[in-house]
Parts: sequence; structure tokens; C-alpha cells
Amino acid sequence: MARTYREAGVDLEEARRAVELISRAAARTTTPEVLGGVGGFGSLFRLDTERWPDPVLVASTDGVGTKLKIAIALARHDTVGEDLVNHCVNDVAVQGADPLFFLDYFGVGRLQADQAAALVAGMARACLANGVALVGGETAELPGLYQEADYDLAGFVVGVAARADLVTGARVRAGDVLIGLPSNGLHTNGYSLARRVFGEADWKRNAPGLEGTLGDALLAPHRSYLAEMRALRSALRAARSDVLAYAHITGGGWVENVPRTLPQGLGVQVESGSWPVPRIFSLIQQKGDIPDDEMVRTFNLGIGLTCVVRRSQVETALEALPEACVVGRVLASRRGQPRVTFI
Repeated sequence: MARTYREAGVDLEEARRAVELISRAAARTTTPEVLGGVGGFGSLFRLDTERWPDPVLVASTDGVGTKLKIAIALARHDTVGEDLVNHCVNDVAVQGADPLFFLDYFGVGRLQADQAAALVAGMARACLANGVALVGGETAELPGLYQEADYDLAGFVVGVAARADLVTGARVRAGDVLIGLPSNGLHTNGYSLARRVFGEADWKRNAPGLEGTLGDALLAPHRSYLAEMRALRSALRAARSDVLAYAHITGGGWVENVPRTLPQGLGVQVESGSWPVPRIFSLIQQKGDIPDDEMVRTFNLGIGLTCVVRRSQVETALEALPEACVVGRVLASRRGQPRVTFI
């Protein structure tokens, strides 16, 4: 019979060491608005209402999904921390918000301080790149709920926008142009299907057309588009215009995410072949014999963010975003018809 917490599977000394390592990483991300450091029961953040008049808070939470299974199998834990932050940052930035602070939840079967530190190091790296403060989180050792080697991650971000700066998609109209920015690969979606196609034995192997192993391609970090979104808005505002809508292509692929940014009665016609699709997607499709319609509803297919702009502003947008390309256009959509079509 277990007589101590450690004998029951919870190592408080390892938890203390993990907190020390995590606190060091979090301290590097502190911004002037953070009051106090990591360790309080709640995190304190002062909102600058002069910078954001009539402020609207924008919050989002997400996870990394079964991409974690690959990270665990390959013992590569820092990139999934980046994934978590960048995914959440994109989700508030597409609504016009500046991300302010980030918290994480890390649940594990058996806590290993060095593993936890690697995860948080990736989060801190992404927070620094995005100008976001890592203000706290929760590390939970849960034997019996998770297998010993397994863990899960979730992230929470809060951002702010002046109400006049919110991007709602309400002004999108037929004839506007859809622009896409490239992804790094799968980002954090579609891994349950990808893992059915390529099993653990495949992840350390090279594959034709890939630089490095299949595992390298599958663990490529989820990209942040915050800098690109800011650059686009700045360029368009200088031209007395603005971005009309952003869509972060995540779970649900093109089919579910692009319509979230459009008024009812509108859809998009996407030009197949207007951007290079990374090799990882064709490998998955060919090996798994996956139909095209399943690919576009599961994966980003190499475009991680779409933007809608007026036709007259396409040149300005492409100058501001050298990696971007025109991928389609907005058109009227009848009730009951698909709102995303590929030609």
C-alpha cells in the first residue's frame, strides 16, 4: 500500500524542480504590463487603455492534438511548445487583436522536469517572438489518468483590440480577392489521419521529396502569422483601405474555416494549383488513398492563413507580403451549396 504521495505516483520534488526551470523560461518573456511573476494563484496584467481605446478583449484556447504522439515517440518536445503558442496567437490575431499574455496546461503521467522544461522552452521562444508574456500555467502529474510516458498540452491566450480595429469579415463582398500565406506543413491539424497513414515505424525514415525524415516534416512547427497580419494592415491603411477578413486554416481545413470569416450568402472559389502544395501532403494522400474532398476538409494543404482584400488592393497586399499569392475570389453562395469550391 502506498503511504506517501511519491509512492502513489506523484513526485513533489520533481514538480518543484520543474517549476524552477519553467519559471526561468517564463521570466524571459515578461513585458512591462505584467505585475508580479510566475507563482501566484493568479496572474496580474495591466491593460494600457491609451494604446487600445475602447478596448475589446479577445481570448482563445487550443491544444496540439495527436501531434504529441509523434513528439513523444521521437523524444522531441520543444517544437510542440511553439505549436501551442503560435496556434493560439493566430486565433486572436485574425480578429485584429494584439496578443498580450499566455498560459499553459501540461498534464502528464509521470513528471520529468527536463521534459517539462523543454516544452516550456518552446513556449517561451514563441512568446518572445510574438511579444507575448508567459504569465503562468498549470503542471499536473496525473498517474492513472495518463500512461506514464504520455502528456497533453493546452494553451490560453488573451489579446486586445480597439473596438474600431476588430476584423469581423462584415464588409466582405462578392468580387473581393482571397490571398494565402504558406504553412510549414500540417501545423497542428490532421494528425490522427496522418498517423493512420504513416505509423511510428515510418517516422524516422526518409521519404522521397522531403528534406530529412518523415518525422521532421510532421513536427515542423505551427507558424505564427502575427507579423504578416500587422504588415498587411499597415500597408493597406497607408493606402486608405484595410484587410476585410482573415481565416486561420486549422481543424476542419479550408471547408470549415474560410466560411467562418464571411457574411452569409458569400463563399470562395479557390484556384487549385495557384500555390505549391508541400510534398508531405501528397505523400499522405497517395499512401492513404485519400480523396481530394477529404484532404481539403482535414488539412491546410500548404496555406495556413487566408486574407480577403479589395481587388484594387491586391498589388499593395502582395508587396507587403512577399510570400503570399492570390488563391481565389469571393463570390455569391446559394443556400445549400458548398461555400468553398475548388476549380
